[in-house]
Amino acid sequence: MGTVTLGVSIAVPEPYGSLLQERRASFGDPAAYGIPTHVTLLPPTEAEAADLPAIEAHLSRIAAAGRPFPMRLSGTGTFRPLSPVVYVQVVEGASACSWLQKRVRDASGPLVRELQFPYHPHVTVAHGIEEEAMDRAYQELSSYEAAWTCGSFALYEQGADGVWRKIHEFPFGGGGSAPAVPVQGGSSMDEPSLHP
Repeated sequence: MGTVTLGVSIAVPEPYGSLLQERRASFGDPAAYGIPTHVTLLPPTEAEAADLPAIEAHLSRIAAAGRPFPMRLSGTGTFRPLSPVVYVQVVEGASACSWLQKRVRDASGPLVRELQFPYHPHVTVAHGIEEEAMDRAYQELSSYEAAWTCGSFALYEQGADGVWRKIHEFPFGGGGSAPAVPVQGGSSMDEPSLHP
């Protein structure tokens, strides 16, 4: 069956997700439309395709033990010069994200891996682009605000075309009450306000 590249993340819901995706594209980031707007719980990780049922069972158990929590984004930050990333900050919900990502990578499960950097929940809005464009992203989104109740996380697979696609969503508490997150990836003529 071969290997697959997987990621686990919390999707940023509409209208915020598409807006930040559009802004990421406007800064010249070529990856913008291949990556739904998200907070990472597990960075890109190689796995055996045959292990997918065990991985989904592992993630289902984590979600069943969790419960919805408030998420709030506010302002920008950067990992430069260590890493060429500008992001929107997670100012509420960070401890819940930390709890989740530790369990996703737990030694007892099928997604064990070490992180290159200490875990820091964030929403990337520019990565590996010209410094001037990174500065613009940092400045233009510095007053950005968004808030919602996080009711689920999802497993994604990266296709051969580099695009990340959702395989399965895992609602907290094991129920099906979490609202579905719409697909992002088109361009919209109407750009919503930066201040929802």
